[in-house]
Amino acid sequence: MENLAKIIQDTAPQAYYVGGAVRNSLLKKYSSDIDIALPKQDLFACSKRLAAKLKANAFEMDGEFGVWRISCKKGLQIDVCAIIGKDIRQDLKRRDFTVNAFACPVAKVKSIKVKNNTYLPVFDTKDILDLNNGLADLKAKVIRANNSAVFKEDPLRLFRAFRAAAQLNFKIAPETLTLIKKYAKLAAEPAGERIQEELKKLFKEKNTAFYLKQMQEYCLFKNLLPELEKQKSCAKCYYGQGGVWTHTLLVVERMEFLLDKVEEVFKPYGKQMAKIAQDKTLYKMAAFLHDIAKPATAKMMKGRLRFFYHEEKGAAMTKDFLKKLKYSNDEIKMICKMIEFHLRPSNLASNEIVTDKGIYKFFKELGGAGLPMLLLCWADYTSYVSPAQTRALIKKAHAPVMTIEEARKKENVGKTLRHMQMLNFLISKYFTEQKKIVLPPKLLDGKEIMDILKISPSPLVGEILEKLTLAQVEGKINDKQSAQTWLIKNIKPPLKTSQK
Repeated sequence: MENLAKIIQDTAPQAYYVGGAVRNSLLKKYSSDIDIALPKQDLFACSKRLAAKLKANAFEMDGEFGVWRISCKKGLQIDVCAIIGKDIRQDLKRRDFTVNAFACPVAKVKSIKVKNNTYLPVFDTKDILDLNNGLADLKAKVIRANNSAVFKEDPLRLFRAFRAAAQLNFKIAPETLTLIKKYAKLAAEPAGERIQEELKKLFKEKNTAFYLKQMQEYCLFKNLLPELEKQKSCAKCYYGQGGVWTHTLLVVERMEFLLDKVEEVFKPYGKQMAKIAQDKTLYKMAAFLHDIAKPATAKMMKGRLRFFYHEEKGAAMTKDFLKKLKYSNDEIKMICKMIEFHLRPSNLASNEIVTDKGIYKFFKELGGAGLPMLLLCWADYTSYVSPAQTRALIKKAHAPVMTIEEARKKENVGKTLRHMQMLNFLISKYFTEQKKIVLPPKLLDGKEIMDILKISPSPLVGEILEKLTLAQVEGKINDKQSAQTWLIKNIKPPLKTSQK
């Protein structure tokens, strides 16, 4: 974009570059976002003029606090916000963290570098207004509360502290962590969609489990999602110190590892699986919540700790939680289905041989969640072995599924390897035998069935179609003629709809 810095100077000479625009530039991080602040009375006119100059769209984001967003071509987004308080100094004092409490007059910035549709304003540190030693914290890579009231004024900042630390790879200052714990009781107060946005941004970053552990340690989830607190004391006899919570964090870690190596892990179908695995935030949330109901379902049965129906109850609990965070219906449906059925491949692996009929039923019942759920299962299974063992097992997982006895001889590693091989087996069947097993084409339609059997439209027709499909999957029929013959031979009157 030609001389963006001059366009901003000419259009809003009284404005300041603020917050992330200054911070990212000092870190030499190009970004598609630029924030500027100016007096509230100039907000509307300057936003409109700037949008016109840039041939962009402008719309009001927040009428109460005064924020306009200008969406430009090639991905540039400029947020124009009103200065809060009598001047820019008062405005900076109310900002969240010291590394975000910067301002620089637009008149002092002569150029904005452009690279791959991202932008880097060029600042001289002597021109930057820094009231709270933010430059020192930036150099030390520390997230520090800008004042003692930041979390009380906006509890969303409780989450933003960890998200910012993850994005910048910074540490949160000890006194800020203490402040977070003090105000953690406010964690459930922000609007659900605002919390959702912060969690999704966190889940996009590396070392998610580390920050989730910190958030739990400083009581955010105790107030936002109390069920997670109960995980810490549940099943210590099985999972060790930290109980189910320790397992949850390990599954999130393995999911993050998997999402970075999907193509390698699932060769030769890695590229197809990588397309399915693009939404990292969705899969990490599924990993995070997959055992949420274990504390509620834990029971000792004949000296053994069991969690009967924790997957079904967990899906229901997850649905309630994600609704509060205003997740979309499609996201809720996918995550909940993954959680509800995450034991299904394990049940298949308990059989020595998995039949084509079993594979057909598996993918039919799960529909679009079938392959996504296998990613959750992979993260779950591999959490029981070390990272080094996981890496060693990846190549062996491409071999044919070992027998149950072979797996038993190798103890825990063998059980994990057999499960990994089962997942690869299911993925292979999905991509190589679509028309034979996963989605076999109909040999007869409903009308043809009614004509042949001389029956009227009813739910019974659908049941017969399903029986016909199962016969096709099992290789008993393979064309229209054999389907008709099988139908006449196997479906006898009187015909009744099965009771469900």
